Amino acid sequence: MGQATAETAVGVIVLVLAAGFLTYSLSVGGVHMKGGDYEISAKFGEAGSLAPGAAVSVAGVKVGTVSQITLDPNTYLAVAKLSIDPTVKLPADSTAKITSDGILGGAHVSIAPGASLEDIKAGGQIENTQGAVDLFGLIGSVIRPQDGGDAAAAPAPPAAAARRAERY
Repeated sequence: MGQATAETAVGVIVLVLAAGFLTYSLSVGGVHMKGGDYEISAKFGEAGSLAPGAAVSVAGVKVGTVSQITLDPNTYLAVAKLSIDPTVKLPADSTAKITSDGILGGAHVSIAPGASLEDIKAGGQIENTQGAVDLFGLIGSVIRPQDGGDAAAAPAPPAAAARRAERY
């Protein structure tokens, strides 16, 4: 009977520690929305590697998190819901862009405040956006430039090359 009680006690301790680690990781990671945050949205042409839980920053200071990303079925734009700290009031003409955390890292939303005297209200939308830049696509286009339809750059057919060789 004593061994069963000891095993039960160790099991309870393990469960309490696991719950503590889970609570800590969720609070540090910013996965859940704090009470009092207000939510706004932004539509992007390209979401890239942006994911829920990513940071939202103004001037490099974290002011919120991305709470959800969905696809607008009418416009085929990525709609990001941003949970913003209530102490941060963003001007209505602010600009949001998706920026990379590094070459291989994730992405976050960077907001550049505008000059409007009106603020974005809860449930509002940032109209000026810039989607994620496909860095690997840009590098690939520099390494392997596409033809672009230029006839002078296209290789000549074998028969045309033979006729040119005969002239010289």
